[in-house]
Amino acid sequence: MKEPVVSWPTFLKDVFVCSLGSYGGPEAHIGVFLDQMVTKKQYLTEEELIELVALCSILPGPTSTQTIVAIGHKKGGPLLGFLTMLVWALPVLVVMTLLSFLYQFLAAMHVSSDGLRYIGPLAVGFILVAAWKIGRKVVVDPLTLGLMLFGALTTFFFREPWVFPLVLLAGGAASVVASREKKLWNHVRLNPPWGYLVAFAVFALGGIALTLTWDNLVVHLFESFYRYGYLVFGGGQVVVPVMYSELVELHQYMTNQEFLTGYGLVQGLPGPMFSFAAYAGGMAARSGGPLVQVLGAIAGGVGIFLPGLLLIYFIYPVWENLKQIRGIKVSLKGINAVAGGMIAVAAVIVMQKSGFSLENLIVMAITVVLLNIKRIPVPLIVLLALVAGFVI
Repeated sequence: MKEPVVSWPTFLKDVFVCSLGSYGGPEAHIGVFLDQMVTKKQYLTEEELIELVALCSILPGPTSTQTIVAIGHKKGGPLLGFLTMLVWALPVLVVMTLLSFLYQFLAAMHVSSDGLRYIGPLAVGFILVAAWKIGRKVVVDPLTLGLMLFGALTTFFFREPWVFPLVLLAGGAASVVASREKKLWNHVRLNPPWGYLVAFAVFALGGIALTLTWDNLVVHLFESFYRYGYLVFGGGQVVVPVMYSELVELHQYMTNQEFLTGYGLVQGLPGPMFSFAAYAGGMAARSGGPLVQVLGAIAGGVGIFLPGLLLIYFIYPVWENLKQIRGIKVSLKGINAVAGGMIAVAAVIVMQKSGFSLENLIVMAITVVLLNIKRIPVPLIVLLALVAGFVI
């Protein structure tokens, strides 16, 4: 059945409304989509939205971004999907790019960056709450509990970037084996637009080849963030341990405090949490001067969103047939459990680096409490931490 024609400007205005109201990761974003896109504007049914969320959860990349891009694709094809992506993500990407200059700005104004000291433990509080929410959702039996512990322990003891995708794939494989179901990989007829998958592979393999032959920081950053984009399932919280391991511990592009400052600040901004990549890319490239720093932020922002965009363009046209493959949904159970463990231990790792001082523990505890009682808006919590840091 052909989709009814919608006004593109009206639809994009509704996407912008979603962007301005979306805080706190994919779970919270879906509630905004349900209210604006389903209840108010009826661009799709609630069942269709839930199915799209399931599809995007199966795919690597930013879940909520892929979901709203799929809605745009559904209503107006690939071009409207791309414009949806820009309206949804570009405003916060610009803000995070500017925030990557925050430390230079404070130094130029002769203001101590110690005023940002509470943002680190604040970010740890956000990570803990995310881990708790995901853990409560994905741990449904002894197998998923074991996989969550497996994800936590491997993340804690092995920090190499190549470990993370292997751990996630192992979780999915374990879930498939343990299910003992037959006909998990039932044959379905697909006719996908292969060009998008080819483009996805060209960027992945081309990026690796360029990094091996060209010692250019921006190219290396693009390859790293593109890789994060296709190796991470579930949204912004899941990418934290992967990014942290490579950007802070391996390459030392920034300090623990600087990394957590960006992650804490993005919590107070609406839109996709993957926009943190613009801040991280800018911080990683700051040694090359302002222009290179902006290019680093662009490499981070474009790199991390691009694989998810190409994958949803490849998969969405054949979604009706693809969702009949039982094995995909079964593997997701194990992947999500492992991801929950990775997030949980990420909070421990970054808190270790920040230091378990009484001051840090108090800020972290207050953050967890405020997020759970849900009476103070998230942007206000971030603002209070900033004010407290410069006043106290």
